[in-house]
Amino acid sequence: MSQTSQTVIRREDYQVPRWLVDQVELQFDLDPQDTQVQARLHMRANPDFPTHVGSGAAGADDLTLNAQAMRLVDLRLDDEPLGADDYRFADDLLVLAPGRERFVLTAQVQIDPASNSTLNGLYQSNGNYFTQCEAEGFRRICPYPDRPDVMARFRVRIRADRAACPVLLSNGNLVDQGDCPDKPGWHYADWEDPFPKPCYLFALVAGRLVCAERTIRSGQAQGQATDKLLQVWVEPGNEDKTDHAMQSLVKAIEWDEARYGLPLDLDRFMIVAVSDFNMGAMENKGLNIFNTKYVFATPRIATDIDFGGVESVVGHEYFHNWTGNRVTCRDWFQLTLKEGLTVFRDQQFSADMRAAQASDDAEAASARSVKRIEDVRLLRVAQFPEDAGPMAHAIRPDSYSEINNFYTVTIYEKGAEVIRMLHTLVGEAGFRKGIDLYFARHDGQAVTCDDFLAAIADANGRDFGQFARWYSQAGTPVLGVQGHHDAANRRYELVLSQHCPPAPSQPASAPFHIPVAVGLLDGRGVALPLRLVGENRAPAGDTRVLELTAEQQRFVFEDIDEPPVPSLLRGFSAPVVLDYPYEDHELAFLARHDTDPFSRWEAMQRLAVGAVLAVMAGADAAHRSRPLAEALREAISDDTLDAAYRALLFTLPAEGYIAEQVAQIDPVALRAARHAVRLQVADALEQPLRDLLGRLRDSGPYRPDTVSAGRRALRNLALAALVEAGQPDAWALADVQVRDADNMTDRSAALAALVNSAAPQREAALAFFAEEFAREPLVLDKWFSLQASMHRQAGEPPVLDRVRTLCARPEFSLRNPNRARSVIFAFCNGNLAEFHAADGSGYAFWLEQIRAIDPINPQRAARLARAMDRWRKFDPDRQQRMQAALREVAQTEGLSRDVGEIIAKALAH
Repeated sequence: MSQTSQTVIRREDYQVPRWLVDQVELQFDLDPQDTQVQARLHMRANPDFPTHVGSGAAGADDLTLNAQAMRLVDLRLDDEPLGADDYRFADDLLVLAPGRERFVLTAQVQIDPASNSTLNGLYQSNGNYFTQCEAEGFRRICPYPDRPDVMARFRVRIRADRAACPVLLSNGNLVDQGDCPDKPGWHYADWEDPFPKPCYLFALVAGRLVCAERTIRSGQAQGQATDKLLQVWVEPGNEDKTDHAMQSLVKAIEWDEARYGLPLDLDRFMIVAVSDFNMGAMENKGLNIFNTKYVFATPRIATDIDFGGVESVVGHEYFHNWTGNRVTCRDWFQLTLKEGLTVFRDQQFSADMRAAQASDDAEAASARSVKRIEDVRLLRVAQFPEDAGPMAHAIRPDSYSEINNFYTVTIYEKGAEVIRMLHTLVGEAGFRKGIDLYFARHDGQAVTCDDFLAAIADANGRDFGQFARWYSQAGTPVLGVQGHHDAANRRYELVLSQHCPPAPSQPASAPFHIPVAVGLLDGRGVALPLRLVGENRAPAGDTRVLELTAEQQRFVFEDIDEPPVPSLLRGFSAPVVLDYPYEDHELAFLARHDTDPFSRWEAMQRLAVGAVLAVMAGADAAHRSRPLAEALREAISDDTLDAAYRALLFTLPAEGYIAEQVAQIDPVALRAARHAVRLQVADALEQPLRDLLGRLRDSGPYRPDTVSAGRRALRNLALAALVEAGQPDAWALADVQVRDADNMTDRSAALAALVNSAAPQREAALAFFAEEFAREPLVLDKWFSLQASMHRQAGEPPVLDRVRTLCARPEFSLRNPNRARSVIFAFCNGNLAEFHAADGSGYAFWLEQIRAIDPINPQRAARLARAMDRWRKFDPDRQQRMQAALREVAQTEGLSRDVGEIIAKALAH
């Protein structure tokens, strides 16, 4: 399948809708194979539709509705039946000529939820009914103009057998419920959403569910405080796993009102957990549907990372209530309008929640820096490679073939970085003014990224015309920095430059507007003043934001008596690659003395990357690892540093990040070099690591607070290093921890250490873990994933052999996205050396799985397809094998549009 065979949708072709929908009345009669849906659409001509479009040509005033995977039973216009000659229904479109300015279109259709393995539209999971309508799932429910700029008020009646579906939920407020007089044993529930919304925010849930409830008051900031009902719905037996999700929801509601003045605007807010879900969660207005992974959290089944993930995702989906729901996207090209902004907001929320647990300002600053580092690690490991590959796109793309393929780390994480830069440029107060103006102008509308940027600019009297290039230009800019000290004049000059390698099929980039946060340190680690030439005084603080807007700019600082060590891109103030020729001794100095926590961590990362790359090039591992080991010795033993922060300092950069630092990837050599550096560090730091094992042991019950989580993280890293180094007593300690720990954090960390070691206890520990948690699907996902991503020891068979065995187990199912992710995706995306085995066996496995998953769930298959889109980064033999596998997929009969777009772009790159 060539790229030209795909239907390409272009942003420049956008037109306002010809027809608008004011009111939607839906009735569902739920049945596994024969659900009947009646949709009454109150429609009118759009007065803003340009009269010149179509110029009166035949069909210019046709009503075109999306209608997919359904059987049309009846169609009426203003209650008058339409015959087969009055409409066309083919190619997933229903087309008719209404011949009037206002009308009610009534369509009755039959759909089959039980057979809907795509998990888009209305589907069944474990006998219950769920919907997923973003981006284009509503067209699988009823005929509709399925685009986000068509906003309507929804009233929904759900009817079902009371025994099969005692719970009937939809968006908004419950306005009526009762028995169905025409169907004995059936009941109904009527829901009304008072706010107009696009159809992608519609939701329906029905089945055997139970809920935890809590009532809070919201609206205090507006002087209109009212009681709100919060509910978390789960399948029976999981009620005890929802308390953390409920607490997180309460915190999110309170935070959004306090930080942004945005209250909960419905009488109730509901979260529903389902195990069969393509995404993490979905922000449907008032009825958020979540993957169980981001709801269930108890010490027995969830790690500290899981607890944090639940809080973050609950916050994210709730924050969409305003940034995404009350103000939504005009079209799908504007996806980052809601996602980038809301990711930034959930990052702020998580940082604030961590800082709130701190005992003093220093601890709070450390907690915030830990969150910032975690976010940057994700960006670098996932988004930077995307920017350099065939799927590179601006955060506001210009074209797509399948919108599901653009739910990417670029849209989300890089989009959040763009919002963060705006926040940096205008400050906290200025950003709040901009947000307030954004809602004052656009509440209840479907708008564009330009509208958001204009609100921030207008509220602060700024011109962000050049900054807007971040929305339209793909690629990761390289920030070049040179420093020159002028001893005679006591000045220090920083020369900043920028260039951005052009993305595929895009012209060279024009200069970006880049905020560059810098500091200067003297030889003792003391922060120097940051007064530029021509200024009367230095600004307060030890960090200054320089605004780079040209290809090259010079900034000269006064009163600098000695050559300083520059601390550059503090807080990762822009999503760029920093090019500065740091020497190892300078990095070691910054790792010890930098006053900016992010830059201190970054210096340690650069030391580690340098060591791994040098070993790959033939350097002696013991010699080359010594500067890193010495810097780490001081850091991990410094009890004035937060334990969670020390854990990040001690964590080597991921293989995927290191791979991006070389022109051609040798995955086996990379893994061997990184492993050698880890072993040398563990050997050099054996005693400090053993000290940590003793000093950081918690004697009380498990607590998921930030301080306790940090202590566990650092202690478990120390244990893993000793286990990997082959210390028999560490093997035994890890085995005991797997069996006896009172929390999943310690248990899974110990198991992971054993799995990636030569410990003789490994297989027995795996067997124990599987038996102990056989009835906990989310924990079994961890068990599967640990093995699929494991690093094999010398003399062991390929990990792919184990992966195939895992796929044959009765607990494995391709139809469940979580389980497929835990095995197939963990292997193909998370096990670089094993997936890229020289014999091509990993590529053959990938091909099998693409062909197996695509007919079931194209969206999942497309995600898996991206495991091969960086094929040109590898050696010629691997390139040839990967290209052959890509071409085989392209030739697959009936290949989905989702996968076809990914494969075509990969082959064309």
